[in-house]
Amino acid sequence: MTEAELYTVYKGVYVPTHLHPAESLKFYEEFSFRPDDIIIVTYPKSGTTWMQELVPLIMSGVPWLEVHRAYILNLEERPSPRMFATHFHYNMMPTSFFKVKPKVLYVMRNPKDVFTSSFHYYGMASYLVKPGSQTEFLHKFLEGKVVFGSWFDHVKGWINAEDKDRIMFISYEEMIMDLKDSVTRMATFLEKPLEDAVIEKIADRCVFKNMKKNKMSNYSLVPSEFMDQKKSEFLRKGVFCFNDVHTVDCKFY
Repeated sequence: MTEAELYTVYKGVYVPTHLHPAESLKFYEEFSFRPDDIIIVTYPKSGTTWMQELVPLIMSGVPWLEVHRAYILNLEERPSPRMFATHFHYNMMPTSFFKVKPKVLYVMRNPKDVFTSSFHYYGMASYLVKPGSQTEFLHKFLEGKVVFGSWFDHVKGWINAEDKDRIMFISYEEMIMDLKDSVTRMATFLEKPLEDAVIEKIADRCVFKNMKKNKMSNYSLVPSEFMDQKKSEFLRKGVFCFNDVHTVDCKFY
């Protein structure tokens, strides 16, 4: 199926129509934030599921803000602090976000790894346009003709956001290299300092091998007509690679 059949253009970028029908986008635009709200923001395939596992262990549950179930979950009635997740760009945030200025955890990942993970994900998710060859998908990815638009625009927009004291920027790669330190810094930012033993338990629970066994994290309960994990697992390798003059090193999360 084509982009016109599967996607809606919202504020200049593609969003999957199945997950973002008109009523959910209207709810999103009219949503009222609170100053103590916490928002996980990622470009797709940049550690979203990982953060959705980590932050609830620090705080509590994390619903998606703009997807179709949000407007029936009575989010406005939830006690503070509320937590949400979104893939939207900075300039796509609703009016109340800029007035209230809730806290944001923004996760970045190397675009090479985002591309690879996205290529496999597009091949197994029925609500996304099939990627074609890697070369074809690379052109779409670089031109921002994929869901949630350009990785470059997404990262640039949030990095240049105002009120940076309300935003914690953290990379997928530094979380891999030292998860306990990352959890400690996130907890401090969220004003939820944790004992060392608790940090140790959170880090252990959120290593890749344990998340891959967790049915809530590996999405194995999602029907195969929506995500065909015979084509590609939702949680694959969690790999990152970096190059320097002398070596090529890959680490796995």
